Amino acid sequence: MTATAPRLRTTASRSLTRLLLVTVALLGALFAGAVPASAHAALTGSDPKEGAVVATAPAQVALTFSEGVALDANSIRVLDPTGKRSDTAELVNLCSGDIVKYGVRLRTGIPNGTYTVAWQAISADSHPVSGAFTFSIGAPSATSAVVPTQAVGGGLVGALYGIARYAAYGGFALLTGGAAFVLACWRRGATVGPVQRVVVGGWLTMTAATLAMLLLRTPYTGSGKLSDAFDLNGLRAVLETKPGAALISRLLLLGAAALFVSVLFGAYAKREDEAEKKDLTFGLAIGGAVVAAGLAATWALAEHASTGLQPGIAMPVDVLHLLAVATWLGGLVTLLVVLYRSPGIERAAVLRFSRIAFWSVAVLVATGVYQSWRQVGTWSALVDTAYGQLLLVKVGLVAVLVGTASVSRRWTARLSEHTAPEADAALVVEQRASDPEPVTVPDDGKDAKRAAQLARQQAALSTAREKRIRDADPERTGLRRTVLAEAGIAVVLLAVTTVLTSTEPARTQQAVDRAKAGSQVAVADRPVDIRLPFDTGGQNGKGTVELTLDPGRTGSNDLKVSLEDPAGKPKDAPEVKVSFTLAAKSVGPLPVAPDRVAAGQWKASGVQIPMAGDWQISVTVRTSEIDETTVDKNVKIG
Repeated sequence: MTATAPRLRTTASRSLTRLLLVTVALLGALFAGAVPASAHAALTGSDPKEGAVVATAPAQVALTFSEGVALDANSIRVLDPTGKRSDTAELVNLCSGDIVKYGVRLRTGIPNGTYTVAWQAISADSHPVSGAFTFSIGAPSATSAVVPTQAVGGGLVGALYGIARYAAYGGFALLTGGAAFVLACWRRGATVGPVQRVVVGGWLTMTAATLAMLLLRTPYTGSGKLSDAFDLNGLRAVLETKPGAALISRLLLLGAAALFVSVLFGAYAKREDEAEKKDLTFGLAIGGAVVAAGLAATWALAEHASTGLQPGIAMPVDVLHLLAVATWLGGLVTLLVVLYRSPGIERAAVLRFSRIAFWSVAVLVATGVYQSWRQVGTWSALVDTAYGQLLLVKVGLVAVLVGTASVSRRWTARLSEHTAPEADAALVVEQRASDPEPVTVPDDGKDAKRAAQLARQQAALSTAREKRIRDADPERTGLRRTVLAEAGIAVVLLAVTTVLTSTEPARTQQAVDRAKAGSQVAVADRPVDIRLPFDTGGQNGKGTVELTLDPGRTGSNDLKVSLEDPAGKPKDAPEVKVSFTLAAKSVGPLPVAPDRVAAGQWKASGVQIPMAGDWQISVTVRTSEIDETTVDKNVKIG
């Protein structure tokens, strides 16, 4: 019998249900992640600013971060052009209110030149961050210190840590979703081997991944060397941190989960009295929910939900988010295994899971909208940041997933009413009818090979008979294929959302971009030279002013001003003043009073240009007690 795709139902209620499901899932894809997204700290400012040139050495170098960070005496290093440290390795806490700011003091008497600030920290959400920038004292030098180009948390260790994180999420989904599928949808599944292997496999995967993350934590947040994974001193330090405590708590909860699994597939599976089994189901459901919530909380308490905006609300929301994801995706994988490995799952069990999956997605929307507000902030961030672009990729994936799920729901509605016992009985009857007569093999060792061959043939026949029974219902065949497609898309979706956990959130990224836009410094190719005519209106009030700003960039500059009369000869004046205004940043006017050094010539040293931008340079010339004029020109500095 050839399976055909089910016809679309045209009733208003079914159309409304499908439309609601698609809308809910698309919103969930836009505003929610299958796992919580991280909120890495980022450097939002520094003093001195990146690329700045200061006249004299500052007393300290200060860094401002977007959120709380963990630092030590070696987290901020100031290196001279030869690579030697110029700081005192003394960390200074400059935090005030919501401002997260730390600094290091500089040694006295350090020479002029270009200095490199290399920093490394651990975000409050447990992710390591690092960076480097330069500033100059007096004037830039020809060389500067060389720092590692690989960011902390990258390389082989970063890749292994990412794989372990993905495996932990996947294991949690299989463990939680598989157990929930048994208790809420198909209690007889507790006796089915493939279902047991899904749940136990999830527990083993999550346990192994957690141990790997605990060992990799030291090199992941520090040196990046894989050999440091077995550094006992480093492991001891990790256990004293919030992420380390969360991983240890997860291992302890996994011990409780092992007890839960043993009862589920032991005493519960063997219980035959329905009343007793019902009571035990209730107890397992309560206990399992507590353990699952505790496991989910190990992420919420140590990662992005515990920091930033409204952590008291964000942490329980994160727990609900993870539980909904695990129930949905873990149950989907369990259903797929059952459809392929067990011929007797009832239609009612599939329908129950379909309803549970729908409400799981609804919870994802409710929690995901809130998470999106915390992490994205604006609609423009969806296209302007890497984080937002990854969310858009998720939209496409979930759209395909929901479309496939809608086909699965139609196959489910068309399932025949074959019950599990009927299918199993049919299998037994066919086995008995086709089983060959027992073969007696002489116990002399000569026919051992023949006996093994017959055993393999009988196993192959049994497998083939089971497959024929399983495939006898064409609707189940169609359902298996669409659920397989759903599971495949879900695996890719989980991978994309795992990448999100290592991507700078859109809200933070935009804040960093705004900060950099206000402090970015670019070195000019040559000094600024301007030449402007002037006329003070009095007798002999006409002439030309020439101004040179060298090197014509942010930081300290030398200023030269000269006046010429209409014949090109030096022209003296009682007073010449200069001012600088950056209207875009509401800076200035910054006055400069150059000193007269000769007839028609004025100079000033150490003229400070605090930031790059389009500056208005104004020159005021007074040729008598009452005759004065100001001329100006806009130039790009830095």
